[in-house]
Amino acid sequence: MKEEISIEEIVSGGDYVIVDVRDEAAFEYGHIDGAVNIPAERVCQADLPKDKPLYICCRNGVVSAEVAENLRAMGYIACNVKGGYREWLKAHLLDGQPGDVAKRVEDSIKKKYHKKLFSRFVKAIKEYELIQPNDRIAVCISGGKDSFLMAKLFQELKRHNKFPFEVKFLVMDPGYSRENREIIERNAKSLDIPVTFFETDIFESVFNIEKSPCYLCARMRRGHLYHRAQDLGCNKIALGHHYDDVIETIVMGMLYGGQMQTMMPKLKSNNFEGMELIRPMYLIREEHIKEWRDYNNLRFIQCACKFTENCATCNPTGSKRQKVKELIRSLASEDPEIEQNIFRSVENVSLKTVIAYKDKSDVRHRFTDDY
Repeated sequence: MKEEISIEEIVSGGDYVIVDVRDEAAFEYGHIDGAVNIPAERVCQADLPKDKPLYICCRNGVVSAEVAENLRAMGYIACNVKGGYREWLKAHLLDGQPGDVAKRVEDSIKKKYHKKLFSRFVKAIKEYELIQPNDRIAVCISGGKDSFLMAKLFQELKRHNKFPFEVKFLVMDPGYSRENREIIERNAKSLDIPVTFFETDIFESVFNIEKSPCYLCARMRRGHLYHRAQDLGCNKIALGHHYDDVIETIVMGMLYGGQMQTMMPKLKSNNFEGMELIRPMYLIREEHIKEWRDYNNLRFIQCACKFTENCATCNPTGSKRQKVKELIRSLASEDPEIEQNIFRSVENVSLKTVIAYKDKSDVRHRFTDDY
C-alpha cells in the first residue's frame, strides 16, 4: 500500500477508517466527513482494525505522516492524507452561484436562528450601547466562524435601517499561507461579504519569539486593525468574541493570572484617539454559532497562524484556554447554571467583601484603608 493518499482518492462509502489525530477542539471545529478523532499521542494505543486501511489526517499532513509511519511499523495498513484537513476543506467549500449560499445563510439568520443569534446580537448592542447613529464600523474578519457570522449579522442589522451607520468589512492578512488566504476569499465571496484586504508582516515579526508570541501577535494585529480602520474613516472596530470567550477569560484570569477581570463589551483605545473596540456577539453562545455553521454546511478555517502550520493544534498538552473550556464544560454538565453564574460574577462584585481592588485610575485600595 502506498504511504500517502490524496483527498480526491478518498471515495465516499469505501471500506476504510479516517483517523483525525488533531486535538478535540480542532476536530470539533471541522473535520472530514465520517472521520473519528483520536489525538496523535493516543492513536498508537487505540483499538484500531488491522484488516482495513487507516487514512491518517491532521491539519495539513505533517504530524499525520509521522503517525502513519509509526502505525505501519506496528503492522497497520496506514496511509497519510496528503494536505490534511485543510486540503479537504478547500475541496468542499461552498462556491455555488453568486448569492445562492448567501441567501440561504441570510434566511437562516432571519428565521431558524433569529432568537439564538440575531436577537442576542441586537440585545448586546442595546444593553452595552455599542453603536451610535452615524458610526462607521470596521467589521474585522479573521476567517473563522465567529467573525463571518458577525459580518452577516451586521448586514442584517443594516437591512433593518433603524438608525444610520456604516460598515466596512476588513480582513487583515498578517502573513497567511496562500491556501488559507484563498479559503477566506472564497468564503467571503460565497457569503456575499464585500471584504477589504490589507497585508502586514506580523507573522514574520513574531515567528521567532519564544515567550508569549500569541499575546504579542494579538496586540500587533489589533494595532494594525485600528490604524487601517482609521484610514478608512471608521471610529470603531468590531471583533467577533462571544459569550463563551467571556466566561473563559474570567476563569483564566483567576486560575492563571491571579486576578478578577473580564473581556469588556467595549473599550476606548489608548493609542488611537477617538477609536473604540466593540464586541457585539458578547451574548451569543458558541454552541449556537456551531449550529448555524453546520445547518448551512459552512466550513471555515480554525486558525491561519504560521505557528499552527506544523500542526501545533495537535499539541497534546493543549492551550490554557482549551483546558479552561474543558473545565467549564465539565462543571456545566453537572450544573447548567455554572456558565451563567461565571458571566454574572463580574456584574455582582461587592467591594465590601473584596480584600483589595484597583480603581479606574489603576490605584490600588485595600479593605484596611477604611476599616
